[in-house]
Order: sequence, then structure tokens, then C-alpha cells
Amino acid sequence: MKRIFLTLILLLVMIVPIFSNLIFVDQVIPVTTPKFDSGDTAWMIVASVLVLLMTPGLAFFYGGLVGKNSVITTMLQSFLAMVVIAVLWIIVGYSLSFGPSVRGIIGDPSTHFFFQGVGIQSSWILSPTTPLIIFAVYQMMFAIITPALISGSFAERINLLPYILFIALFSLFVYAPIAHMTWHPDGFFFKLGVLDFAGGTVVHMSAGWAALAGAIYLGERKLHVSKAEQVPYVLLGTGILWIGWLGFNGGSALAANGLAAQAIANSVVAAAAGGFAWMFLDKIRGYEITAVETCLGILVGLVAITPASGYVSIEHAVSIGCIASIISYIIVSEFKIINDALDVFGCHALGGISGMLLTGVFANKAINPGITEPGLLFGGSTLIVNQIIAIVIVSVFSFAVSYLLFIIVNAISPIKVSEQQEIDGLDGNQFINK
Repeated sequence: MKRIFLTLILLLVMIVPIFSNLIFVDQVIPVTTPKFDSGDTAWMIVASVLVLLMTPGLAFFYGGLVGKNSVITTMLQSFLAMVVIAVLWIIVGYSLSFGPSVRGIIGDPSTHFFFQGVGIQSSWILSPTTPLIIFAVYQMMFAIITPALISGSFAERINLLPYILFIALFSLFVYAPIAHMTWHPDGFFFKLGVLDFAGGTVVHMSAGWAALAGAIYLGERKLHVSKAEQVPYVLLGTGILWIGWLGFNGGSALAANGLAAQAIANSVVAAAAGGFAWMFLDKIRGYEITAVETCLGILVGLVAITPASGYVSIEHAVSIGCIASIISYIIVSEFKIINDALDVFGCHALGGISGMLLTGVFANKAINPGITEPGLLFGGSTLIVNQIIAIVIVSVFSFAVSYLLFIIVNAISPIKVSEQQEIDGLDGNQFINK
């Protein structure tokens, strides 16, 4: 039965696009002929490449943190996200995220089914100077890395087929609604006035809370890795992530302009501040400076600046990196969730929450005149309330739905590997010849 089901999915993905022009009617009618800017288009192409690069970077980062007999499988999980989510995004993911709004919660799934109307002759309403297809591809990269982030929480404990099913369902039922509510002009959070420049809620909080749900559902780990097995992989992964993050945040300006430059500058210094704070906290507590711990601080700084990168000054970006790093350090060090294998919740959920809250404090109209309400530091009081509303809704929604998805997936195909497989490592099957 499982083979028949998988065969049908493969046939549908292969055959439907061939006849899509006959089956689906193009529903996208541009109001005016867009005037594209070659510089903006070139930057968005580069930014898309940089964000895609982040997922292999994540593979190295996670692969370096697990036991030596699970490195390949752990890295493969990130690559599987690239394979599965890219196809799903073209079929219906983009339409659910950016299609015409249905009550501000989700996009109409039929509008851009199999990328109908997503081409080079029209543009996204908030990115009028670039072709729609590059906007859709750029957003695809965000959709890819988000479920890949979750994989760190259940590293060394999950079967690959249930993992594929989970990330597909997560993308449809968790990621797409949050992306739509946050970034679509008719989305609930967008209309409320919530500020999330590049994905504090959409990417990091959704992934972090889903990771916590997975860690709790899968239960105690049988194998506890006391130290990273491949530290060079961790350093390499961190470097790739840091470089890719410049496209992640800078590209969210959707143009090659001063706002993109500000977001890139903020991302660099916040990451440095995060690593700086984590490193000093270790020394203050009497520990040696280590590669892995410093990398965790850098990562938290990058996560925290993500929602704020296009709204705050560079000096406040330093504060955001430091504050978020301190918060995550305390949680990860003193209240470690043992089942969260690679501290995904502590880094991404808490980093995203810190970034969203601090955006409500430091958002500055002098940096981004497009915001309607400044942060608390500049006399605004509404924004911080809106940010808290978004944090609460996204946290509850992502955790609850993700936990339910784990239950559903496990009922279809057992998620957790056997105790012996967990102890032996998961890479054995990767060397079996066909």
C-alpha cells in the first residue's frame, strides 16, 4: 500500500505539470505593466542563491554536532528539505502563502497552483521592480530552510520517510498560514501592524516551537552526545550560514537599496555581538572559550536580528545580538531541554521571540520611514503590544499544530527509530548497495 501511494504521488508530480496549461486557467491579470529594475532583479537573484546556500550550511552545522555514526543522515535531512519543499512550493505552497487572502489567514490554493501566473511579466505588489518569479523563488528558499531547522531537535532519532511527511505537512499547515498572516498585505498580522522584516515569527519561531513539540513527542534520547564529533563542520556551517544570512535579511528589502544595506550591516554586527556575549558569559562562569559555544552565540545573534534587521539602527543591532544571546545562553545552559538534541528551541524560538520583542522596542522611523508605529524607545506604545500578540499566537499555533502533525505522521508510519538504531547511529542504511 505504501509503495502504491508513493508511486501515485510521483506520477502526479510528473504528469500534472505537462498538462497544467490545459487544466488550470491563468488567474493573474496585472493591473499595469511593471517596470523592472535590472539592479533590483540582479540583487534578488543573488539573495536567492545566498539563502539557498544556508540549507547546506545548516547541514554542516547540524552534522558536526551529532554522533559520528549519524552525520550523513543528519545532513541528508537538510537536503531532503530542499528536494521536498521546493516541489511542494511550486505545487501549492506559494499559493497558500502569497495567493489572494482568505480571511487574512491563508492564501487561495488555486490561484498559483503549479506556479500558474508566476512568471516574468508580472510582479508582487510589494516588489514592483522585480519579476514575480524571482520573488516566488526567493520565498521558496525561506520555506525550504524552516523545516530543515526543526530537524536538529530530533537528530539521531527519526526515520526518513516520516520526516519527509512531517516537513511537507508542516510547510502546508504551519509555515504557509504564518507566512501569509505576516507578509501578505491582507494578512492578519500585517494589517495589525506587526513588524517582522525577514522571518522572526515565520521562520524561527515556527521552527523553534515545532522543534519543542517534536522533542517532547519523541521523548528521552537514548544517546547523549557530550561533545561535537566534527567541530570543523560546525565552524564551516556557521560561516556558510552567516554569509547566506546576508541574503536572508538583506534580500527582504526586495530591492538593491539603502534598506538592504542597513539590513546586511545589522546582520553582521548582531551576529558578532551574539558570539561576543556568549563567549564572555562562558569566561565569566569560568569556562574556556570553545568553537561550538561561540558558534551558538553567533547563530542566536543572527536569529534575533532577523525580524528587526530592516527597522533598527546598527548600534541597536549590537544590543539586540547581546540581549538575545544572554537570554538563550541562560535557557540553554541552566534549563536545557534534554530531548531537544541540538538546542533548536533555545536558539531559534527564544532568539526569534527576543528579536520580535526588541523590534517593538528599537524600531526606528529614521531607519525605515515605511513603518506606521515606532518602537517603545521612540515613543510608540502600540507596536510592542502587536508584537506580543503575534508572539503568543505563533507560539501556541506552531506548537499545537506541530504536535498534532507528529501524532498523525506516527499513525501513518512510525517516526522514531528503534532503540538499537539510535545507539548504533543512523548512517548504516546509507551504505547499503541497491
